[in-house]
Amino acid sequence: MGIKNFFIAKQKPLAYGLMAFGIILISILILNFYGRNWWCSCGYVKFWDGILNGPNDAQHFSDYYTFSHIIHGFVFFALLWLVARRLPLGMRFAFAVMIEEIWELFENSNFMIQRYRDITIANAYEGDSILNSTSDVLFMSLGFLLAWKLPMWVSIILIIAMEVVVGFLIRDNLTLNIIMLIYPLQIIKRWQMGI
Repeated sequence: MGIKNFFIAKQKPLAYGLMAFGIILISILILNFYGRNWWCSCGYVKFWDGILNGPNDAQHFSDYYTFSHIIHGFVFFALLWLVARRLPLGMRFAFAVMIEEIWELFENSNFMIQRYRDITIANAYEGDSILNSTSDVLFMSLGFLLAWKLPMWVSIILIIAMEVVVGFLIRDNLTLNIIMLIYPLQIIKRWQMGI
């Protein structure tokens, strides 16, 4: 089978699943090469860690920022439907995994870790553990699959609800994170710090 046929084939779920799995494995190896911890250096793993800006931030399986990754899945589903709807769903899913992994690798680069420390409220951020980074991709996958199965209006309500609830609880969310990384505003940072 030629490469063109692979991209337009209708029924290749195993191939697309293996492709996504391979992308995740390559990213794990790269994160290991970066020197990321496999899991929290505290010596244990929690399913949920709700402590912000602590020494174990982004080291466990899930945290408040997990909801941002679920939203990534909704957004990637919509974008890939808009620009590549002729591709099979499995291929679009593999592309979504690749996009998320590229973000995870960039987010865990020394440049981005320092940027988070300098301009956001995450001044203690030291990068994700490999466990946390991999779980971020799994939660993005959950968002992608939910977007595929749910009506669009339900997806939109879920995105808004996650942004509002997380924003209320921790004064941060995906929208604020993007604003602060691209064009940091002191008024937002002061509000986030409770000043």
